[in-house]
Amino acid sequence: MLPWGESTGLLATLFNFAFFYPLFMAWLWMVGGIWYFFHWERRIARTPEEPPELDEYPGCSILLPCHNEGGQVRETMDWLLKQTYPNFEIIAVNDASTDDTGEILDEFAAEHENVRVIHFSSNQGKAMGLRVAAVASRYEFLFCIDGDAVLNKTAIQWMMWHFLNGPRVGAVTGNPRIRNRSTMLGRLQVGEFSSIIGLIKRAQRIYGRIFTVSGVVSGYRKAALHRNRYWNTDMVTEDIDVTWLLQADHWDVRYEPNALCWILMPETLRGLWTQRLRWAQGGVEVLLRYGLKALRWRQRRMWGVVFEYTLSVIWAYVMATIFFLYFLGLLVPLPETLRVASILPEWNGVLLGVTCLVQFAVSLLIDSRYEKGLWRIYFWVIWYPLGFWLISMLTTVAAVPKALVKGHGERAIWTSPDRGVRP
Repeated sequence: MLPWGESTGLLATLFNFAFFYPLFMAWLWMVGGIWYFFHWERRIARTPEEPPELDEYPGCSILLPCHNEGGQVRETMDWLLKQTYPNFEIIAVNDASTDDTGEILDEFAAEHENVRVIHFSSNQGKAMGLRVAAVASRYEFLFCIDGDAVLNKTAIQWMMWHFLNGPRVGAVTGNPRIRNRSTMLGRLQVGEFSSIIGLIKRAQRIYGRIFTVSGVVSGYRKAALHRNRYWNTDMVTEDIDVTWLLQADHWDVRYEPNALCWILMPETLRGLWTQRLRWAQGGVEVLLRYGLKALRWRQRRMWGVVFEYTLSVIWAYVMATIFFLYFLGLLVPLPETLRVASILPEWNGVLLGVTCLVQFAVSLLIDSRYEKGLWRIYFWVIWYPLGFWLISMLTTVAAVPKALVKGHGERAIWTSPDRGVRP
């Protein structure tokens, strides 16, 4: 029993779960991440700039869906054309942009024979853009990049290595790195992508399946996509959806930390809220659509991911309930069994804080081989649990009803995101 408010009965159970769930998951991710590092990463005595030599270099198609990316897409295209991989085409989709995105893409197509552009007259959404580009592609291997991302010049070769050495590999996700870090929110997300997202992907590769590829940088085998009808256009997060579809079809999904991709992230609270709400709703939608099917014995490798995400949703509602009871108790008298005397953590908060710092230290140590100077943001990540855990809780609570009331088959279309403050 935890000492918070001398709680008893059901309330004590809620407090215990709210405390032990993040504590257990943090240590599980750390153990899994370290295991992954020594099992796979440590064996590769290469840097991201030294991709493995391949026995062959089959053609591949880079799919670039864009919507109002005029301020970023020129830089994105410049870096795509610098890829060290010798045999590729670029298929850019201008999804009814209202800025100069289409004109910029047409300029590149006129200058480079391996660049093609598809224009949509109305907003169709990212998933539809990817589907059309995939059908128009010439090659078996597809790599999807966001229109505001900067792909490291060796990333395609690193991801292609997995496809050529694993016939059951259906998708490979790269390693997104934060470009904009001039504000506290930007610096916090640098730590988040290393200590949370990167570490989780490593751990999930150890104990079964990956929850999602990173939609900003991912590769696919066209045969795997074709068997599963490509990306669904009615899911808020097409990347989570296609990851579950492929793994349910017994395709392997891998994580390649050397495939670096530099991305822009929100640096305002409003932009961060919108992004995280979309992520949370996408996760809930996938859980509602595939969760029960994934519990079948043939899908047993999905059980870890299903239970992990289900527990995270329950945790969010447990935390919301505790906060609700506390603030309600300030307004009206509550029965002793429901009274939350305090939400200020005691020894348990210290333990969670220390665990968080250890997790950040482990992840930054692993990720330091891919990005130098990460330790400079270690001070900032101290504030991560206070802000981002609260946002995660609130967005998950808000996402469940949104996912439940969303009409089946309703098209998910583009909205221009907050891309942060750029120096």
